[in-house]
Amino acid sequence: MTKKYIAQEFLKLAANGHSHEAFRLYVGKNFKHHNAYFKGDADTLMLAMEESARTNPNKTFKIHHILEDGDLVAVHSHLKQTPTDLGFAVVHILKFESDKIVELWDLGQPVCAESKNENGMF
Repeated sequence: MTKKYIAQEFLKLAANGHSHEAFRLYVGKNFKHHNAYFKGDADTLMLAMEESARTNPNKTFKIHHILEDGDLVAVHSHLKQTPTDLGFAVVHILKFESDKIVELWDLGQPVCAESKNENGMF
């Protein structure tokens, strides 16, 4: 399995309400993340992902680009909480040790209804 594959599967499982499985399969010991809204440990993030899936059962998560550079993988995606929601453009940066995710950064930007940029966000 490549790091790109692991990153993709981890994020898809988590977005679809299977965060416990995602963390069990793909997250290493001493995992930490850098989301300003949560404590930086694995359990806090896993439970927040689970709650998000429960609160938003029709959430969609579409990956547009995956880049790998050494021990880092960046995933550019479109996350929508509901089918009619414009959603967010999200970038996850995952750091690996061997085949396990040990660190995670996530950055998001709301998708605008009327963008001045003719190229769009994706």
